[in-house]
Amino acid sequence: MHLPNITLHDVDTLEQAADLATRLGPGSRFLAGGTDLLVDLKTGRVEATHLVSLNRIASLRKIEEDADGLRIGALTTITQLDREGVVRTHYEAICDATSQMAAPQIRNVATVGGNIMSAVPCADLPPILTAMNASVVVWSKSGERTIPLESFFVGVRATKLQCGEVLTAVLVPRQPARFGAAYARFALREGNAIAVASVAVGLQLADDDTIHSARIVLGAVSPTPVLVQSADQLLAGRTANDESWEIAAREAIAASHPISDVRASAEFRREIVGIMAKRALRDALRRAQGGPS
Repeated sequence: MHLPNITLHDVDTLEQAADLATRLGPGSRFLAGGTDLLVDLKTGRVEATHLVSLNRIASLRKIEEDADGLRIGALTTITQLDREGVVRTHYEAICDATSQMAAPQIRNVATVGGNIMSAVPCADLPPILTAMNASVVVWSKSGERTIPLESFFVGVRATKLQCGEVLTAVLVPRQPARFGAAYARFALREGNAIAVASVAVGLQLADDDTIHSARIVLGAVSPTPVLVQSADQLLAGRTANDESWEIAAREAIAASHPISDVRASAEFRREIVGIMAKRALRDALRRAQGGPS
């Protein structure tokens, strides 16, 4: 496989990127890490004659925390995110995903924005970020808008991003007291393997240790990440115990719509979803109760 003939353009600002992409038209693509896009170009899954590199825009590489929560620049690499102290201390569930993604060489180049914008069902960051109520910030010359991540994906490799818009950041709200999140995935081998199925959980406990709310998000078992609405409805007010996890696992299995492919059958994926749901719920509960990560 070889890359087609492509012209690479470097820009220094978002304004330059937007102007250039507009002038070049539909044959252009924005380039970040390129770990997904370059493979897609080689295989002919996508076509482009021009790539507009965003890598000189330093403002897109920042990780910042304020009173509202965490702002992750779209060009932040997976390695940067995984090693960031504030992430490991206060948003450690994100590291459940970053620590398992691909191989170190890929994590050193792949970006947060790219993992989200690729909109592939097996991506690791969208489920856990959705479970943590994250949103994405998209920029255009007419201004910025913020989109909840749970409604950002509309299909395989399809998002709500409009022509002329660039994803610039991910916003993760500050996690309240007695909240815990966790991410569990199953892959066919430990290194450089994409998820066969994954489950992310955000669990909020009430003062009496019952479940106040639960966000369960499935990955790799549907065209887009699936927020299991029925699980929250059934778990609210219940005791956080194995009986509740069994209920949640059944709802997660029912909400999954996997395919059969070379990595696993649909039946196997459904079975794994139930197991991963219970594992993630137990880990999220431990964190909500202040236990070790």
